[in-house]
Amino acid sequence: MTTASRISSSSVTIPSRISRRRWRCKVRETTSLPVSLVVAVADNGVIGRGNALPWDLPDDLQHFKRTTMGRPIIMGRKTFESIGRPLPGRLNIILTRDSAWTAASVTAVTSMSQAIEVAEGQAFIDGTDSVMVIGGAEVYRQALPFASRAFLTRVHGRVQGDAFFDLAELESWREIARSDIAAGTQNSHDFSIIELEK
Repeated sequence: MTTASRISSSSVTIPSRISRRRWRCKVRETTSLPVSLVVAVADNGVIGRGNALPWDLPDDLQHFKRTTMGRPIIMGRKTFESIGRPLPGRLNIILTRDSAWTAASVTAVTSMSQAIEVAEGQAFIDGTDSVMVIGGAEVYRQALPFASRAFLTRVHGRVQGDAFFDLAELESWREIARSDIAAGTQNSHDFSIIELEK
């Protein structure tokens, strides 16, 4: 059986397939768990084209799965619709301006603070260590004031696109890990996976 959930500004309900726990939701500016951005960006700041990824990087998709699995993920409605289904093994929290929007097996919210509150509650239940924000462009922008960590895939090349991430936002962050992957039979571009802390 599939379930859907929508929250108001006064209370939060986790979908019944995950938990029956209920708690109060308050708008706030700080978080008790690290909020991490998971973003792939080309050299010219492009993150998407036509609501899809403008590159083919299977190795990065595996990195994305490893990084987010078991952790609550926050995404915008367009990103969710481009994926086409909830990502398994993770609480999918969808940020949308449409207060009437719902979809099966996800939790819909209308503000970033609500999204983080829901994510932190589920992370506490699951014993996980962070909240993951996976896009798109406007959702990243809203998450930046809360974020303290970034898993940045830097795609080496300039590509055509219509969605962007301002890499200057991460210039002052400290690099703590990096791996470089060459293009080849699987990956369309050279890329680097970089872990950053604010």
